[in-house]
Amino acid sequence: MNQLLLIVSIAGSRVALPASAVESVIELDTLIPVPRSPAHVAGLSALRSRVLTVIDCQRALGLGVSDFSDGINEAAVVEVEGHHYALSVDAVEDVIEASSDLQPVKAAMGEGWERVARGMVETGEGPLLLVDITALIGAEAQERAVA
Repeated sequence: MNQLLLIVSIAGSRVALPASAVESVIELDTLIPVPRSPAHVAGLSALRSRVLTVIDCQRALGLGVSDFSDGINEAAVVEVEGHHYALSVDAVEDVIEASSDLQPVKAAMGEGWERVARGMVETGEGPLLLVDITALIGAEAQERAVA
């Protein structure tokens, strides 16, 4: 498998996104709240006159709520079914090549990770969980109070 992977950190865990699905990596500096949106939708932002729905990946996985108060967050921009999304992540690390085919996950990861996991893939930096972007965007809102 010669698939390129974008390595990101979500809620402190290093995972992979298919690089072919990522249009760009940006820093979010403005976030406009959207009333009545699902809890994992952090708000809206703009990129080159294009509106992006910002997904709080941490919240989509049921792992807490990201802090957007510092004004700058990293995000991977993707397009799904004609809509553009910014997947808010803790950090964007690198693009690397997968060195194996997709393998099933053989360990319990927690409900959120299990819902979005496509499987495990070997890389030169060790095994990484490959995240299904569509499942992450369509996440059911997690109603957990995080102080």
